[in-house]
Amino acid sequence: MKKALLVLALIAPLAACTQTEKGAGIGAATGAVIGGVATNSWGGAAVGAAVGGVAGALIGQSQERPGYCIYRDRYGRQYEARCR
Repeated sequence: MKKALLVLALIAPLAACTQTEKGAGIGAATGAVIGGVATNSWGGAAVGAAVGGVAGALIGQSQERPGYCIYRDRYGRQYEARCR
């Protein structure tokens, strides 16, 4: 039963609509597994899922506009422009 739930948790994010949603789902699932294994606790899995979800969403969001990159200007502000 645990294996079936784990497989479902890893496959379900692939059904998301946008790259941001897919990245968040895959990041959260991976983070939960890594956090749970590393700490051997539910708390570690929850923290891993939160961190993985945010990181995955950021990575997925950067993939939504192909050919565009995120840059920083000299004042530290982020902006999006065509990749060089």
